Amino acid sequence: MLGIILIYFIGKRFYDLSEEYNQNKWLYAILSIVIYYAAGFITGLIIGVLDVYIFDWGIDWDNNWSINLLGLPVGLLAVWGFYVFLENSWKKSVVVVKDEIDDIGRNSEDY
Repeated sequence: MLGIILIYFIGKRFYDLSEEYNQNKWLYAILSIVIYYAAGFITGLIIGVLDVYIFDWGIDWDNNWSINLLGLPVGLLAVWGFYVFLENSWKKSVVVVKDEIDDIGRNSEDY
């Protein structure tokens, strides 16, 4: 149940961000959820390879609760990084609309 609530809030935040900058709302909401799960999956793979082949940490891979708790901060950190990246790139590409009706009849030197 906690996972569903977390997915809702992640998707909602990206939906609102893309709506603010006139981007595709559903694309970025779904992409943020995919990034959350992909980051957790990749982290699990890396830890699994390190555990089995290099360090022999002896992690109990049958305990799903602790493995899910391990992927939670990594997924949230990846989503936060993606959010900051999108927000900064969209801020740079915002076009400011200039009201040109007031400038009719003015010389170009008057600006």
